[in-house]
Amino acid sequence: MKKPTQRWLAALSLMLATGASMAATTAPDAQLIKQGEYLARAGDCIACHSAPQGKPYAGGLGMATPIGKVYSTNITPDKQHGIGNWSFEDFDKLMRTGVTKQGYTVYPAMPYPSYSRLSDADMRALYAYLMHGVPANAAPNRASDIPWPLSMRFPLTVWRWVFAPKPAPYVPAAGAGDQQLLRGAYLVQGLGHCGACHTARGVGMQEKALTDLDSNAYLAGGAAIDGWVAPSLRNEHGGGLARWSEADIAEFLKTGRNSHSASFGAMNDVVTHSMQYMSKDDLGSIAKYLKSLPPANTSAKPFVGDDKVAKALFAGKVDTTGAQLYLNNCAGCHRSDGKGYGKAFPALAGNAVLQTADPTSAINIVLSGGMVPATHTAPSALVMGGYAKTLNDQQIAEVVSFIQTSWGNHGSAATAAQVAKLRKTAVPVQGTTEASFAPGRSGTVPVPPAARANVMQQ
Repeated sequence: MKKPTQRWLAALSLMLATGASMAATTAPDAQLIKQGEYLARAGDCIACHSAPQGKPYAGGLGMATPIGKVYSTNITPDKQHGIGNWSFEDFDKLMRTGVTKQGYTVYPAMPYPSYSRLSDADMRALYAYLMHGVPANAAPNRASDIPWPLSMRFPLTVWRWVFAPKPAPYVPAAGAGDQQLLRGAYLVQGLGHCGACHTARGVGMQEKALTDLDSNAYLAGGAAIDGWVAPSLRNEHGGGLARWSEADIAEFLKTGRNSHSASFGAMNDVVTHSMQYMSKDDLGSIAKYLKSLPPANTSAKPFVGDDKVAKALFAGKVDTTGAQLYLNNCAGCHRSDGKGYGKAFPALAGNAVLQTADPTSAINIVLSGGMVPATHTAPSALVMGGYAKTLNDQQIAEVVSFIQTSWGNHGSAATAAQVAKLRKTAVPVQGTTEASFAPGRSGTVPVPPAARANVMQQ
């Protein structure tokens, strides 16, 4: 029989063990979970880890790669299919090195080279949210469609050794430099992983630069993905942000529109799921950082408006097929001077997307249509129907060439061959319908009256 002292010690040990077990399973502080939710928004985690009509963070979204399609994984706290059995150390290792709890390296479709820069505090908050702020879902993970032997994982380990940076948690440089600028760099280079789309890729499909300290290739524009080209985010002409103020950038990220342009393609998801939720201070920091990036293309000419085309169109004088097609199908919303109507119908004159040698995005918008997403602060979802069924390849090439080279724009002309190639994979933008085509009338899909009223009042 145990002595009283021994019984007391045994009871104390049991209490301590029970307390430790409870602490391990008790949800962290609600404020930490809330911070993690904000960070998950900043990283746009839900966009990749949620399939269409699927549950949030349950994975299953297919992502095309040059060698086949990969599918995002379940990152809910489900213990069988998700990360419910992952410790913080397991999670931290994946985010910083791309190596899973099971020991294999993930495809670099997950931008872990960017996520590796997260501070330890932010990493813990993000983990707390995914484990305690997201409902568990038992959706099974889906294997990639990449054929063997390309599907073997060991080359990914080699890729990581060669191209991924040595993981090092971000440590703020207290008292050193402009803190707002540093905050912007942290968000853009880290959770924002902006370089994943807006930086060109090398022969190994690696980003040519991961920060602005690596080279001027960082955020100088990426290659065409799914029919869209991610433009330069540097403070430069010829497709960059030279004509945008910091306020313009912040407004675009918050609402998907400003007086210069409107979002399209994958950027709509970024605005809808991520940027509209960022604080005013963080959006300002991002904008300040982007405006601090010097030009990579120093030979690009600034846009200078030219009203000769506008005067001719207004007078009904057209001498090219492209001009006639523009009057019949585009001028009703974008006007004869190409300046559009405020934030309802974006300007084409001076639009940064139309100042480059690659007309891919312009062609795809005409083929597939476009939609500016609805956000909390700009609730009107404005749509434009595509012309894939009503205009042939040569006609689309003609009108795109007209748009790219009119009003002072410095873009390159499009060819019928470029249109034909994109037509093979063009998919009507969700929320749009095929535009009508009849001589003398606008071919855009009308904005619902209620939505138009909302826009005009903004």
